[in-house]
Amino acid sequence: MAMASLVTPSAPARAQEREPRDPSGLTALRQEAEKSAKELEDATKALEKRRSEIAASEKQLKSKLTALQELEGRLAVMRKPVAEMVELMYEQPVAADGVLPFLTGGSDQRKLRALTDATHMVTMRQQAVEQTSTLYKEAERLAAEAQELRAGNLLAEAQIAAEVDTLRKRSDKIVKSLTSALVKLGIKIDKVGRDALGCNPLRAATADDYPNGLIPKGMLCPLQQRGHSLRADATIAFVSLNEAYRKQFGKSMCVTDAYRSLGEQQSVYYRRPGFAAVPGRSNHGLGLAVDLCGGVERSGSAEFVWMEKNSKRYGWFHPSWAYSNPFEPWHWEYDPDIDSVL
Repeated sequence: MAMASLVTPSAPARAQEREPRDPSGLTALRQEAEKSAKELEDATKALEKRRSEIAASEKQLKSKLTALQELEGRLAVMRKPVAEMVELMYEQPVAADGVLPFLTGGSDQRKLRALTDATHMVTMRQQAVEQTSTLYKEAERLAAEAQELRAGNLLAEAQIAAEVDTLRKRSDKIVKSLTSALVKLGIKIDKVGRDALGCNPLRAATADDYPNGLIPKGMLCPLQQRGHSLRADATIAFVSLNEAYRKQFGKSMCVTDAYRSLGEQQSVYYRRPGFAAVPGRSNHGLGLAVDLCGGVERSGSAEFVWMEKNSKRYGWFHPSWAYSNPFEPWHWEYDPDIDSVL
């Protein structure tokens, strides 16, 4: 047996293996929130699909009820001549012009015709009774099917709606836990919770609905570095990155700029030509970029090298253009696609 196979990792190596990628725990919470949101979205789609199926079933139910109503009408029509025939039979006199002559043998052509009519009425009555019986059975079948269909629809919708409600409550609970964790790490949430909404990662994509630099404040989540904010998912990832950075260097990252409104972009563009994107085209205006200081702004520094090595683990990266055109070691961007596969 080779001796190498008996060599165990050193204590520092084991500690490094055990060290979580995200010391803040925010990544796991965010992923759990996103998973919960996906489950809620799938359940909601299932509910919508079921409601569509129920609408089709209700249409079928309406058709059955209409058929049942038509049957009731036909039964009413058929019951009327049967009743009239019975009444007519009873109204026939039993005297000379009635049925008595048939029994005594004294009949003429008129009376024979009356007998034929009576026989025909009896036959029609028998047919009407048989048809009425068939229609009654059909009516009972339709009524039973309609009742079963209605009960099944109500039960199915109630079950799926209950599942959606449970998932929604679970999703809200996870987001609340995530917000609480952010508060403990120094994210300032105002008393009425507006910033809490901005820190909901499930609302992050909604920021894409707004033009560059015109994202409402309520759609942004503040950073630990006061006065700066980003899109919710970018903030959560940045806080995780900041905690790892602080563990390494004993201090939080220094931020000079994060989200820039359109007006702020115009101001920077005219003050620093060549070092700022055309207003309305900057990633700062999307809430997906930061400018850093505290050593990171110096290429080759320990802070910059650490960022190059570790930032992508949290969805952040230094864009290739910022190495030369123009050279901006302080500029870092967040990519949700990178973060989603970590």
